[in-house]
Amino acid sequence: MSVQPNSMPMTMQPGSHLQAPQVQWMPAPDRVGPECPPGLEYLTNVDQILVHQQVEFFEVFTSWETCNRYQVKNSLGQQIYFAMEESETCQRQCCGNTRGFVMHVLDNANQEVMRVTREFKCCAGCCWCANIDCCGMEITVEAPVGQVMGYVRQAQSGWYPNYNILDASRSCVLKVRGPCCICQGACCTCDQEFKVWDASMTSEVGKISKQWSGFVKELYTKADNFGVSFPMDLDVKMKAVMLGVVFLIDFMYFEENDNNTS
Repeated sequence: MSVQPNSMPMTMQPGSHLQAPQVQWMPAPDRVGPECPPGLEYLTNVDQILVHQQVEFFEVFTSWETCNRYQVKNSLGQQIYFAMEESETCQRQCCGNTRGFVMHVLDNANQEVMRVTREFKCCAGCCWCANIDCCGMEITVEAPVGQVMGYVRQAQSGWYPNYNILDASRSCVLKVRGPCCICQGACCTCDQEFKVWDASMTSEVGKISKQWSGFVKELYTKADNFGVSFPMDLDVKMKAVMLGVVFLIDFMYFEENDNNTS
């Protein structure tokens, strides 16, 4: 997994021999508080991030499920992080979007600054029984690696996506509520918003938007685009955990086998 600082990391998946283009990285802030985990200082001065999943051409032409890769950018288009999935081949091919995974989040020095982990649960994902431990999807967010910073836990609901964002002590800090109807595929040309509320559900503090990527990309690939907005002064740890929410939402609702269109 050795990569050059000014290029996108490449995974050991089929098709990874393709050369990635040069990218413009966001410069790190000069000063950050001592409470900020190393590597998360990039998030201190942003109130919006963009998450772009990379198109895997081998997957498009063969339907062989490959590991997901994402660019994380600021509103100016400067790259902040690169995220790459690590998962078992058998689970990727047989379990699809319910597979367990480890998402490695790297900075421009190729240092892993954050790790997002979801354990495989064969019966998880149903919103009606998500409050049962074995049925609710959950991710653990570590920054630095080895130190838990927070969790995202699927919560029970009737129809809509429902998540609780928890701190390291599992106290609820934020809640995420998605639309009742999740539209997938090339026919859905509108953004789909997952609103972020405070723990008491009295004030909206941000949102995660799944953005339409264009007809061709939506029809033949599973490469999704997301926008995440939050207050500038939000705890940097919660900003990082909200990035983890994006990965969970993408896997649960948009990691469909769109390239099998025949």
